[in-house]
Amino acid sequence: MKKYQIQNGMVYTDRHCFEKGTVYITGERLADRAAYEAFSGEDTPLDASGCCVIPGLTDIHFHGCAGSDACDGTTDALRTIAEYEGRHGITTITPATMTVSENQLTAAAKACAEYCQEQQHAKTVGASTGSRAILAGLYLEGPFISASKKGAQNENHIRRPDPEWFRRLQNAAGGTIRTVALAPETEGALEFIRALSGSVTISLAHTAADYDTARLALQAGASQITHLYNAMPGFHHRNPGPIGAAAEDPHCMAELICDGIHVHPSAVRAAFRLFGDDRIILISDSLRACGMPDGEYELGGQRFTVRGKHAALPDGTLAGSVSNLMDCFRIAVKEMGIPLTSAVRAAAVNPAKAIGIYDKYGSLTPGKYANVVILDQEFSLRDVYIHGQRIASVY
Repeated sequence: MKKYQIQNGMVYTDRHCFEKGTVYITGERLADRAAYEAFSGEDTPLDASGCCVIPGLTDIHFHGCAGSDACDGTTDALRTIAEYEGRHGITTITPATMTVSENQLTAAAKACAEYCQEQQHAKTVGASTGSRAILAGLYLEGPFISASKKGAQNENHIRRPDPEWFRRLQNAAGGTIRTVALAPETEGALEFIRALSGSVTISLAHTAADYDTARLALQAGASQITHLYNAMPGFHHRNPGPIGAAAEDPHCMAELICDGIHVHPSAVRAAFRLFGDDRIILISDSLRACGMPDGEYELGGQRFTVRGKHAALPDGTLAGSVSNLMDCFRIAVKEMGIPLTSAVRAAAVNPAKAIGIYDKYGSLTPGKYANVVILDQEFSLRDVYIHGQRIASVY
């Protein structure tokens, strides 16, 4: 098995700062120097002078890319998505479904279970998964949403939160659904949260809830808010709404789309001040059109049009983004003034914590899987490692 030592770079540490140092990789794992020297294999030193070395990014909320979508309901679609994400330095993923039919959601759940089984089998027998990101599960965005804040979701498939219905879907997914988004004001929402918050992350989303209702949902066990600012009431000084409730709850994390379209840079900076960089999760919310040319595409049974970085339904409603998480990360730092250390925390550390995989991913701690990204001074990809395998990234 191969081993690498990445030398002379500025390394993002567990103290959430950059320090000059060396990152050691032995097989699939990160190691300390002693373990590296004891590990059999050819010593491969790599010079990262002038570069920063960070954990691979984790996108917990995006729908697709490269022409494929989680709701396609096939392992081939997930394979295409994982390949694109991995080559862009996004090394762990939980693609999101939409408000679609029960049959479509079941197909997406089964495809995720099958793909995760294949992924585990490849790991067990030591087979390479190429440059594909690690699929860590699914994100269920809808169908438990408010029709008045549906955004680009299909109103025809909205349903009330139902724990038994969800358990059937989770069973089809082999237990791989990590996050469920819901509107807390809908009938049965609080009961759903109380029943399931111990087994899956509940995120407030596509909601018209007021402050008090959102606060009750957080007290019941919700712990996240989906794409902050989007598809929810704004933060008003006499009606702070779900944003105010989420900001005040120290256990609530906030997703944020930094594609330069969904949220103004001032509002992005305000969110970091309001929540702190330990509670912001950068997401891309990208569509199947991400990485594709301008044109017409499909999302949850609805058509949308892409022109440049803008994707919208025929009525002008934003449909999601066409920027991957690495692009959003760069935009946050280079165009929005977010400190690099804060952006790394929000794009690598916090999302891994949010979906319960921080014991294996999300930092460069020895013993964790070696998902590592090297960026040059312009934050362009120089190298990507997934489970210790150096892959052909997009340079």
